[in-house]
This record gives sequence, C-alpha cells and structure tokens, in this order.
Amino acid sequence: MTEILSPVSVQAGTTTAERVVEHAAWPVLKDAIETIRPWQSADGSIDLEAEGAPDAATVRRTVDRAITAIETLSPLLPHDAAYHRALVADLRRWADGGFAVPDFLDSLLAFQPARDRADGLQHLVVFPMYTQNGNPDRNFEAVVLRMVWPEWLAELERTRYDNPLFCGITFEDFTAGYDTNSAVLFPETIAVREAPERFSWGGIFCDREAARFRRVSEAAVDVLGIDLPDDVRAMLADQDRCQQAFVLWDMVHDRTHSHGDLPFDPFMIKQRQPFWMYGLEELRCDLTAFKEAVKLEAEGLPQGRDVQYAVIFDRMFRFPVTGDRVKNYDGLGGQLLFAYLHKHDVVRWTDNTLHIDWQRAPLVTQQLCGEIEKLYRDGIDRPKLVHWFAAYDLVSSYLAPHPGSVWAKGPDALDLSLPPRKLVDEVLPDEFPLSMFYEALRKKLRDVIASTKGITAGDEAGAAA
Repeated sequence: MTEILSPVSVQAGTTTAERVVEHAAWPVLKDAIETIRPWQSADGSIDLEAEGAPDAATVRRTVDRAITAIETLSPLLPHDAAYHRALVADLRRWADGGFAVPDFLDSLLAFQPARDRADGLQHLVVFPMYTQNGNPDRNFEAVVLRMVWPEWLAELERTRYDNPLFCGITFEDFTAGYDTNSAVLFPETIAVREAPERFSWGGIFCDREAARFRRVSEAAVDVLGIDLPDDVRAMLADQDRCQQAFVLWDMVHDRTHSHGDLPFDPFMIKQRQPFWMYGLEELRCDLTAFKEAVKLEAEGLPQGRDVQYAVIFDRMFRFPVTGDRVKNYDGLGGQLLFAYLHKHDVVRWTDNTLHIDWQRAPLVTQQLCGEIEKLYRDGIDRPKLVHWFAAYDLVSSYLAPHPGSVWAKGPDALDLSLPPRKLVDEVLPDEFPLSMFYEALRKKLRDVIASTKGITAGDEAGAAA
C-alpha cells in the first residue's frame, strides 16, 4: 500500500515552481481516488450492502488517505487554498453521511480558476463527476492541470473576444475518467445538490485537442495523398503551435454560443431538437472562429492562419469518422463542411488523391458560415417546426438523407398535429449517412482514431522522439 504522507509546509513564494505531479503525495492521492472509483455507483454513491462492497471503515480509511494527500499538496497551490479547504469538508461530509450521492456544491463554488488565468498556473482538482466523451458516471476524478493563457491571447480576450469564464488548460496527470476521449472540464458535470444560478468557468484541454488533431491529420494526409503547403506541414509537426491554435479556436467558439442572431437558446438547454440543429450550432461556432481567424491573419497574428488549418482539417478528417453514427452532430458538421467545399470545387477527389485549393478555401468556408448565419437570422421570424425544416433543407442541399427518412419526404409525411418535440422521434439515428468517400476513410483511420484515447502532448512528444 502507498505510504500515507503528512501535510508539509511550503513557502508561498515557490508554489508554482514545483510540479504537483512530481510531489510524493500525488501518487498517494491518485491511488486513493482510483481505489474509490470502482466502489461507486453511477450516481457517485457507494452501496455498502452490495455484494463484494467494502466495509465502511475501509472506505473511510481510503477517503482519509485522499484528504491527507490533498492537504499535503495544497500548500503548493495557495491560489486554490479556499477550494481545497471546501473540498476536504465535502469529502468528510460525504464520508460522515454514509457515502450517499455526493454533493460537492460548496467546493465547486469555491473553485474559481477563471479569476486568475495566469499562464502556466497549476491547479489540483478533485470532484465526483462524469467526463464528457469519457465516463458517463459521477465517479471521483483527480486532475492536475495548467492554465494556458499567453499574453497575446489575454490581450485578444480583453479587447475583442470577451470571454471571462473561458479557461484554456493542459493536462499534467489524471485518473481513469480522463484516460478517455474527454477534453473538457465543465462544472455542470459535477455532482451537486442543486445547480448554481450560473457557472463561473469552463475548461478545455487544448493539449489533448492538439495532439489528436496532429495524429489524425497526419494519418489522413498520408492516406489521401494530400499535397501540403510547407506551412501546414510545419504546424502539424509542432505540438505547441497546435495548442496555441486550439486555445484561440476554443475561446472564440465558446463565446459564439451567445453571440449572433440566435432564434433559440444558444446552448439548447432542456430543449429537444433534431440533432442537425446541434450540428449546425457547433459548426456555426467553428466557422465563426474561422472567419475571425482570417481577420487576425490579415492583421499579422500567426495563430490566425493556424486556426484556419485546424478547423478545416479537424472538421473534415476527424469529426466525421469519430464516434458512433447515432445522432452524431459533430460528425454531421464535418460532413457538411467537406460536402460544401467539394460542391464549390475547393476539394477534389481525383486519381485517389484529395486536392485542396488552399487559395479559395478561406473564402468558400466563410461562405458556408454566411449561409448558416442567414438561416439563424431568418429563423427569428419562423415557428420552431418551420425553422427545423429550413435547417433540414440547408443540410440536405449538400448531404444525401437516408433513403428511409420520413423527414426527407417533407411536412406532408409527418403528423403535424403532434408537438414538435414528438416529431423528433421520427428522426433516424443516422439521418445523413456517411458518403462512400467517408466510409472508406473511416476504415483507413479506425485504428488511428482509437489510438487517440487518453492522448496527451507527452504522448505525441514521445512518438516524435
């Protein structure tokens, strides 16, 4: 068993110099959390009466081990002191309550990473939570991360892209729930007794996004025989450069959800809509980031050019062939971008090679953004169902619907006496199937996509070495 460590005193002046993951208490904490996780039910509780369950004393000792490790590590991170005190209190209350459904609202409210977005600042985070695109259960996770907030990005956020809640972050280390495809740390995933009135931060791991972008893009370039400009090839070889592109892309994308002509709740909370509506919203935000990146490149910011490459490659080569085909709205957005560029002769598949017109790509990509923005602007004057059909028409202008689709047959094929949310039941799980091109690409990239599970910047550095 890993040794239990006592809290140590660390001078505040040296707090960020020492890596948390190199301290002897980190593996103790990680081991304690990994021990607790398999005991938990989907809601985060531990059923002590279940067959094979540990006894209460064993769980309590493991929780105490985690608490001691947190208290040992906390002096390394004085900016998180209030959060760590609340975290320890929440852990003790959970144990005292018999390990019922956890409630970590107090520690969630105490964790405020967006208040100090200093570049390179470390955070130690422990919460019962699910990880999006990872573990769907509210198990405990422990994560050590660093803030990504270079001065050029901070200046853009201050002057042009106000987004006070956004946190660009990178992994230092993590427990099993993040050894997955998850690349976000969001407060709404955490087990609490009630949702706060508003959330005050949201984190996206730009290192994982950059690493899987590089690996999948390089494989796609090889499979498709794409002739890359030297600048794109240099970008794909540079993890840090890709991370900078993604943190800018993410910051603009995130704020776009609440900017523009929005005929509906931009986050679509508690709304049941056809999945192509979610696909268009995500694509709109990505293409808005693309459009802004074109402006930034013209103003001399090199990351602006890199964001354009990242959006086109990630959307066209990774999104459509990642995940299952059940209402895959991100995949749909990628399919739509490719089909639009193909229809406008920006991409051509000839002689088993994909040709990209790099000169016209920025203009035509922004053109698609304009079509989606017009859909939104017109949607303000439409009833919900009419707007859904208008969006379907936009998508189906470029992507062939499933031949068995009821929606493809138009309003006359649906029972319009039903409320709109009931008509969503008529949407097929794969309403817009993959084209023959993507079916073939999916087979070629299947193993590469699978290899990106749990990927970090360190994995890509090791592969390059």
